[in-house]
Amino acid sequence: MLDLSLKNYVDWRVSQVMPVRSDFGYRVFLKYPDGSEKPQQKSGFKTEKEANKAREKTIAELYNGTFVVYSKVNVADFMMFWLETDLKKRTDSHETYYNYCGIVKNHIIPILGKKKMMDVTRGDIQKLFNTKADYSRPVAELVKTIMNVSFRYAVTNKVIQASPVDGIGLPKAEKTQKKPGLRTRNIDTQKTLTMEQIQVLLEKSKDTPIHMQVLFNVLMGLRRSEINGVKYSDIDYINRTLKVERQLGKVHNAAKEDFAPKTFTKQEVGLKTKSSYREIPIPDYVFEAILKERQVYEKNRNRRKREFQDLDYICCSNYGRARSKGFHCQYYKRLLSENGLPDIRWHDLRSTYCTLLLKEAFNPKAVSKLMGHAKELITMDVYADNRGIIADGVPEMEEYMREVLPNLEETELFKKELLDIVLDVTEFLPYIG
Repeated sequence: MLDLSLKNYVDWRVSQVMPVRSDFGYRVFLKYPDGSEKPQQKSGFKTEKEANKAREKTIAELYNGTFVVYSKVNVADFMMFWLETDLKKRTDSHETYYNYCGIVKNHIIPILGKKKMMDVTRGDIQKLFNTKADYSRPVAELVKTIMNVSFRYAVTNKVIQASPVDGIGLPKAEKTQKKPGLRTRNIDTQKTLTMEQIQVLLEKSKDTPIHMQVLFNVLMGLRRSEINGVKYSDIDYINRTLKVERQLGKVHNAAKEDFAPKTFTKQEVGLKTKSSYREIPIPDYVFEAILKERQVYEKNRNRRKREFQDLDYICCSNYGRARSKGFHCQYYKRLLSENGLPDIRWHDLRSTYCTLLLKEAFNPKAVSKLMGHAKELITMDVYADNRGIIADGVPEMEEYMREVLPNLEETELFKKELLDIVLDVTEFLPYIG
């Protein structure tokens, strides 16, 4: 662990050049306010002349305040130090911290980790950016952000004299026409489900504990952590809308021992961005499923009065406890394999929802709002050239649902027409006489 207090020296002195084993070197003594003195040895010079030249340069750096105190620190050690010491304290989002850790460990350290910080060149940075741009443009952009911020921190704390990242950009991407201030999210339609496959998934998921999670994902486009945080109190039973107001995850900068067993990753935390807080229409099929799930909830609460935790979560255990982030995994993969469905990721169901809305001529800006995106123009490979941003507004979901849930006389999967169901919700509205 770096000791950043070493940069706060108040005085210094440099010894004369001396023999160091078979080479030459000299020592730098840094003095601190408490009267202590920390030595640093500079050696490895083949000739006395070479050592003297380096000594003069060091003295100039000490006079100018650009002397590098941590000259032996490598990139891997520094990046991990920066994550824990700087980033973790400055970000309010555990997800952001977790994502940055993943980028550092998987994409930066494997390439630059063993290099000393002071030896990293602009060429090294450009090579890193080029490699990651070939791998994934979004990953490359994150790598660039992390390198810029962390290396500026390194300059401030005298780990390096100047940042080699400054002025280095990513290779040019293919030109796309988009509105200023918008990012483009591309969807691979080969990793989404067809209408027929969605019907199979919805029907077969009824026999699993993740039926509601599947509905919230593929029919409403909620994120995994948002799904687990949905409560019955978030439902407007009159207008049939859902307010997305929280997600379940880890509390940033919190310690595991501060929470009850098995609850550390199930805490109510804020959403990803301001745009993630949204109100979205509930399809009738999902609305009916919510009411049925509420009946199960009430039955479990009455049956297990002492053990039941009345936390109001729609997706919960028989004891009312919140589901973990990875609860769906084993059931979801089994659903796919046992029913001949493509082996796509859980997140690809959200992309399926987005894709089908676009195919149903929902305008992309409205789709972005439904998805909870901040500034993203969502495109698909076959729609990128002919979709424009049009007026604001969230369209009705009826056409989409008619396509996902066709007339029940034409399919054996569904036993009744779900689009025209009249539901009695008075028991869920205590203020209605």
